[in-house]
Amino acid sequence: MQNHDADAQPRYYVPEPSHWPIVASVGLFCFFVGLGNWLHYKWYGPYIFFVGFLIIVMMMFGWFAKVITENKNGAYQGLEGTAFRRGMIWFITSEVFFFSTFFGSLFFTRIWSIPLLGGDIYPLTNILIWPDFSAVWPLISNPDNTQFLGAKEAASPSGIPVLNTLLLLSSGGTITMAHHALKHNKRKALLFWMVLTILLGATFLGCQAFEYYESYTERGLTLNSGVYGSMFFLLTGFHGAHVTIGVTMLTVILVRCALGHFTPERHFAFQGVAWYWHFVDVVWIMLFFFVYWF
Repeated sequence: MQNHDADAQPRYYVPEPSHWPIVASVGLFCFFVGLGNWLHYKWYGPYIFFVGFLIIVMMMFGWFAKVITENKNGAYQGLEGTAFRRGMIWFITSEVFFFSTFFGSLFFTRIWSIPLLGGDIYPLTNILIWPDFSAVWPLISNPDNTQFLGAKEAASPSGIPVLNTLLLLSSGGTITMAHHALKHNKRKALLFWMVLTILLGATFLGCQAFEYYESYTERGLTLNSGVYGSMFFLLTGFHGAHVTIGVTMLTVILVRCALGHFTPERHFAFQGVAWYWHFVDVVWIMLFFFVYWF
């Protein structure tokens, strides 16, 4: 009787010890060390950066393959599915807090720091220390332009930012269409909408790279342009990194769709990536309004 009760208990799969978290840590370490040294014009910075980037890409595909194999072998059942859903929800929640810190820095700078230097809070600060400084946003002229030369002009909301907004909003619609096609077992439509979603995301990244090129060469807007340049590249850069991760995951999902890994009833990997992609869309809308528009 006791054995029968034990067999009736829901089974939870415990995976074997994995080396992929360690590989991820090494990749992230090299990535950020390389990035930091690259920004400080160290000759070896780009090499360490790209080594870290390649390690991260290798880790992602290796870890994905491990999870996919376990799923195909029947390791994941009801409890594991619940755990994956909760994990994805908490992951996206952590990303909300991640971007909230950057938006908080932006609002603090605009609402408190810049007016403080301009004398709006303590007039003597402006009169005695920065008499020629004007507290306006976007901050083109810094308090001391001999230390950090401000940009020639701010990033415009028209042009590429508007196009990128349309691209990401459209990609949110195409991933939803792909999800509907999957739930109705329409394989050709599923693959079509998935390919279109990836192309829209990749086009967004290409446009973002071109905007960065224009910012550096024509607007004089760089990471050394003071707090405005730092905030601009911090927010748009991290968002671009998340879009890159999203396009990578969408590509993996596309391959799995082509191989027939998903059914209308079992496709949480697809759904989780779709959640992530919609989150990226929402972050960009906030970026467009608070970084480019207002």
